[in-house]
Amino acid sequence: MGVDIRDSDLQFLDSLRCQPPGYRFHNWARTFSSQPAFYLAPTTDGEIQQIVRIARRYAMTVKAIGSGHSPSDIACTDSIMLNMDKMNRVLSCDQHARTMTVEGGMRLHELHDVLKRHGLALSCVGSISDQSVAGAIATATHGTGAAYSDLSSVVVHLVLIDGTGRRQVCSAAANSDVFDAARCSLGALGIVTQVTVQCEPAFWLHAVQEPTTLGSVLDDFGHVVGSAEHVRVWWFPHTDAAVVWRANRTPARERVHPESFVRDRLYGFHVYQMQLLKARACPDDIPRLTREHFARRFDRRLEWTDDSFRVFNFDCLFPQYVNEWAVPLERAPAALRALQRWVDDEGARPGGARVHFPVEIRFVQRNSVWLSPAYDQDVCYIGVIMYRPFHWPVPYKRYWKAYEDIMRLHHGRPHWAKAHQMFYHDFVDCYPKFADFVQLRRDCDPQNIFVNDYLRRHLLPPDELLPSDSRIATDHAHL
Repeated sequence: MGVDIRDSDLQFLDSLRCQPPGYRFHNWARTFSSQPAFYLAPTTDGEIQQIVRIARRYAMTVKAIGSGHSPSDIACTDSIMLNMDKMNRVLSCDQHARTMTVEGGMRLHELHDVLKRHGLALSCVGSISDQSVAGAIATATHGTGAAYSDLSSVVVHLVLIDGTGRRQVCSAAANSDVFDAARCSLGALGIVTQVTVQCEPAFWLHAVQEPTTLGSVLDDFGHVVGSAEHVRVWWFPHTDAAVVWRANRTPARERVHPESFVRDRLYGFHVYQMQLLKARACPDDIPRLTREHFARRFDRRLEWTDDSFRVFNFDCLFPQYVNEWAVPLERAPAALRALQRWVDDEGARPGGARVHFPVEIRFVQRNSVWLSPAYDQDVCYIGVIMYRPFHWPVPYKRYWKAYEDIMRLHHGRPHWAKAHQMFYHDFVDCYPKFADFVQLRRDCDPQNIFVNDYLRRHLLPPDELLPSDSRIATDHAHL
């Protein structure tokens, strides 16, 4: 770092190290990495406040991380990185209000277990539960359900350590602007150390997955969206094939699981990864592989029943590039038809893009969280993916460019955890509260100690741009 740190401060930082100097952080997909000067594991708010004071004293920066599951550089820094895993305690449970207060470093899968022991559950959960609670709300992580919003929306109280070292206690009744901004803040306002979430009585879900076509889904879009409490659609590009997953609450308490080891683990994971590795040299095989996997794995009705969080979650397979935007619900059919036309045109062209399945389609209710993609509008999230078999890169630049162009045309907002090409002036146009958020960020972090390359690129006005981090690496050849 080239910073002359006095002995007492250095001893304090060294006492919190959880990895030796030279440690390199990688996100889950290993698409981004950085080498922080200090990789620390604090255990209390007081320790975090002291870290912030030290960072201010020496013009260093601080970044808190959870699981590192975001497929972007949002977690990267070359300065001070905080692993929040030791701040995972349960602080209180209010059975009457059905709320649970936990430290921000608790992982979602730990939260599910704790809630279950108290007879509670989150109303809607995303596809995975590896993230920390604070990390999940920082990017408005979401599940699916037309009457359910994202995880940020169920936060009713939080504690934030801001860039001055202040400990701010926030809720709708107290410090409400900071509350609405901090419920999805990308880590730009400070470090969220405590979160209180609104829950409901624990419940089971009965899920049914059925084959269909994308055309039939789009032709009857409104009915499909409202056909169950929770609806998810997977489209298989280069075909019109799709599956619709529907889940409803059920009084049943008998676990039913449709997973087959041979079909889903051996063939659907290991064989598929080998097939995609080979397809790096023969991309024209990809449409055939998609048709083959749909016929062998998805062209059938499946049912299962279990605890809600187990039904919401599923295996995301192996590392991947992923992009996801939310478009206004009424614009979704046109956006999906445009994407299908582009994929079909590319598939018919020698040397055109060949893309992986699935395109995932989910639904989220509007909310009042300033930077949630669902702020003040019901949305349809449309997610695209390109797998990285055995961590090998695959070309995706053409796909991403066409996809983002279509999403922009239909007034889309990108998922904050993903790597995307939206910048300050774009967000001023598409988020009514963006200017307020930027001003609040200046107030909460006047010395920019929470700014990294991701925040610099997407949140800072051009006249406030700062020097970039020097140790953040990515797979540039295929971006």
